[in-house]
Amino acid sequence: MKVHIRNGRVIDPASGLDAVQDVYVAASHIVGVGSAPADFHANQIIDASGLVVCPGLVDLAVRLREPGLEYKATLESEMHAAAVGGVTSLACPPDTDPPLDEPGLVEMLKFRAKHMPGPRVYPIGALTRQLKGERLTEMAELQEAGCMAFSQADAPLVDTQVLLRAMEYAKTFDLPIWLRPQDAHLAREGVAHDGVVAARLGFPPIPVPAETVAISTILLLVRETGARVHLARLSSRAGIEMVRRAKHDGLPITCDVGVHHIHLSEMDTAGFDANCHLVPPLRSLRDREAIRRGLADGTIDAVCSDHAPVDEDAKELPFQEAEAGATGVELLLPLTLKWAREAGLSLHQALGFISHRPADILGVDGGRLAVGRPADLCLFDPESAWIVSPSNLASLGKNSPYLGLEMQGRVMFTLIDGHLDFRRDPQRLRHA
Repeated sequence: MKVHIRNGRVIDPASGLDAVQDVYVAASHIVGVGSAPADFHANQIIDASGLVVCPGLVDLAVRLREPGLEYKATLESEMHAAAVGGVTSLACPPDTDPPLDEPGLVEMLKFRAKHMPGPRVYPIGALTRQLKGERLTEMAELQEAGCMAFSQADAPLVDTQVLLRAMEYAKTFDLPIWLRPQDAHLAREGVAHDGVVAARLGFPPIPVPAETVAISTILLLVRETGARVHLARLSSRAGIEMVRRAKHDGLPITCDVGVHHIHLSEMDTAGFDANCHLVPPLRSLRDREAIRRGLADGTIDAVCSDHAPVDEDAKELPFQEAEAGATGVELLLPLTLKWAREAGLSLHQALGFISHRPADILGVDGGRLAVGRPADLCLFDPESAWIVSPSNLASLGKNSPYLGLEMQGRVMFTLIDGHLDFRRDPQRLRHA
């Protein structure tokens, strides 16, 4: 399939390209930017006037809920939701049922995903058997099966010796470890930030030291082993400052934040909305502002959706009892654009946090728009306004803190490997 994308505002955050140009796609790759290669004859022409043409988004945390949790969502539904959100590559955490701790499970997931429409799926393997934090998995075998990194997802790893052995193993084979820093004892039974709202409403608290104690332990072991570690979903000002100092010292550390934590705070939990019950918890306004500063100065490397579809019954419970998590893969782009407008950042600066930066962390050939690169592209209207509602979300998980609110910025087309996987405005598309 040969595709000619005409008159779009082409933005490649990695190179700084930002100009109205045409893009040419053939044989699943970008074959021209600005000018067509010789003898190029398009099968499809997309009128991208008024649209931004950028690399397909790369999301570091999208729970597809398969295998085992199909009552929450399915592989098919969530891959489609990702394409609707402009995501062309995603990392799938290992907290399925059973967890991704055996090569056969990983190979099955990759096989099924490969034969469905939707983004490229990159599994994250379980760091320990059954995510119980006791025995290490065969990480080298899981890597051969297709795992890009190794994680406990949100499951605790209490035994520090197991963590040390994991880092030593990972260093030997040059495998990245992804950890969400939270001390299991300090966070025990907590559901909300240890602040004024939790105190007033009686929510069991999760104090900031639950994050910083865990970060401290991880950084000490990184210094000891030299293992590459990615810190997932930072939430506190103190934690971000610790990472800032560690990076200054040259430690092999990267980190991300969930897109909800850029906009929401503990104040949003005051209405007992279970859709605001997230992991890690929404913290103070000062912590939220520290996240924004950490993004602006480059301390934080990437933004992810932390997509976690939850069935309706699990959310229609009191805040403390409701299952944590929010759907987000379709909101990653508009929420990033909203932050960019509020922070006064350019589009190419903001898009970098959801394209080439997470691609580099994941270690995949994505997030860039240039000749010779895979034709994974997102075409969106930055001015299109829409209301977040259950009927407007493709994900089977309708659990969003933004239900009823207006978003600005909407994906119109998503190309994956040169194929048009999602189209919202067919009037812009014609066959040559």
